[in-house]
Amino acid sequence: MLINPEELRYNLDRLEEIEKVSLRLVTQAVYDYRTSAQEIFRVESDQVADIGEDITREALDRLGMPRIEQRLFGKVDYKRACYLFHPEYALKQALFVDSKAEKVSGQGTATLQISQLSMVVKQVRSGQDLEISGKLPEIVNLKGETYLTTTIFVKYNYEEESKGNNLKSITVAAVPNGMLQVKYNPNTQDTIWIAGRNAPTLGEEFRVRLSFHRLKEKANWRVQQIPMLPDEFSWDN
Repeated sequence: MLINPEELRYNLDRLEEIEKVSLRLVTQAVYDYRTSAQEIFRVESDQVADIGEDITREALDRLGMPRIEQRLFGKVDYKRACYLFHPEYALKQALFVDSKAEKVSGQGTATLQISQLSMVVKQVRSGQDLEISGKLPEIVNLKGETYLTTTIFVKYNYEEESKGNNLKSITVAAVPNGMLQVKYNPNTQDTIWIAGRNAPTLGEEFRVRLSFHRLKEKANWRVQQIPMLPDEFSWDN
């Protein structure tokens, strides 16, 4: 009944289909919660990154999903082992959803840690070709069972105002699984990445910025922009 995630190495169209379904789920959860999210941003005094993390968790928990009682590990805010059901198949999934919050001026990118990726980051940095392997496995193996790694990022774009932070929009993006490397980042010149904000001289972990524009050029559906009311959201295919 369940397909083996390893089989997806030979069926990349199906892998993309799974990531698209997963993005729809997260996008729907966040969209349904957008009014509450805007109010929380306005009244909460916590760090914006913590607020974003709480909102994402609450939105996904409220929507619910077919969970598997298996603990996942990793430096990602929301981690769930779950089933993904499709009319033609089903599989076990390791769903990782991380949250970011930044002023509107930075809404074109999201800063990610290499420990949050299953891709190899290939880019030119300081004039040098760079290839850094992500620390998430493409397929998670736990207790003899295999789970497909799926990574989604939710970016809260806000403006600071006298009465609190005004949430202007929410960007939801599906980062490709490492098995899709050749399509999305085959070499340092053809990349979806921009140099990150880490300081190697200070011993900070490698970070990289995901360019939403570059990712959309590869696959338009992978980046969805959710506006606040009264504007309506429509899926961008």
